[in-house]
Amino acid sequence: MSEQHLPTQATQSTGQFGDPPEPWRNLETAAAVIIPAPLEYTVCYGKGTNQGPAAIIAASTQMDLYDESLGWTPMSVGIATWPMISYVGLSHEAALQLTEQVVAAVLALSKLPVTLGGEHSLTPACLRAVQQKADFAPLGLISFDAHADMRASYEGTPLSHACAMRRSLDIPGIRALELGIRSISPEEVADIRALHPLLEIVWAHQLGEMQLDVLLDHLPQRVYVTVDLDAFDPAYMPAVGTPEPGGMGWYAFLHAFQRIAERKQIVGLDVVELAPIAGLSHPDFFAAKLTYRMMGHIFTQSHRQPT
Repeated sequence: MSEQHLPTQATQSTGQFGDPPEPWRNLETAAAVIIPAPLEYTVCYGKGTNQGPAAIIAASTQMDLYDESLGWTPMSVGIATWPMISYVGLSHEAALQLTEQVVAAVLALSKLPVTLGGEHSLTPACLRAVQQKADFAPLGLISFDAHADMRASYEGTPLSHACAMRRSLDIPGIRALELGIRSISPEEVADIRALHPLLEIVWAHQLGEMQLDVLLDHLPQRVYVTVDLDAFDPAYMPAVGTPEPGGMGWYAFLHAFQRIAERKQIVGLDVVELAPIAGLSHPDFFAAKLTYRMMGHIFTQSHRQPT
């Protein structure tokens, strides 16, 4: 893995998530690293996820960095931004391998990897890096999504975004929980039943009654969280490839995520499937603020500093 392929300073074109002052953007001292991964190979309806990371980073520069709900400034733990990954000329398989290498490089620095997609097919690559670092110790995978993404193959490829959870469960040590599912094929339902208890699902219509603490008790202490933005009601988040009716709201999601962060050790995070809409900025800002708030919850227990 050469330095040419894995630069460690954000380029001017990438920008810095949140536009933090020094030293909060310094890679050496940061607690988390934003990885912009504009991966788009298999989207099948609305396109544009390759523009998602740049749009999130651009919107993040307009955020105020103090978090009134947490009572501190999460940026103070240090959030660095990796250079935008370039997939030019790469096959989908090679692009996923490169994504895995970048996440592994961030983990080697003992930083929390926060990957911004890009389509959801990147999640298994991120997970492989996390699991290899931990010698495939038990790991919980928590997915917020409208779709189960449990297809064995879709439109001729097992690497499709529609196969992201299926490929993730191929990785040793993974036990998964999907929250908010409201679109699924009959074939996926059969596979999910066969895989229980390695995979549990809370359907979108069940979210109001779910016992999250009980579900978390079934997962290992280490968890990775993936957030497909179509988990949200399209009234809040219309800029996704397949906006399904219904979905989560801002505060319901954050209540659930806060509980996950309180109960578990989150060792990696991704936010995927933003497909920016020209002239409509609020989805970009939504995704940026969501990413920042989640990092705040992750670091509240161990890094809180009064500011």
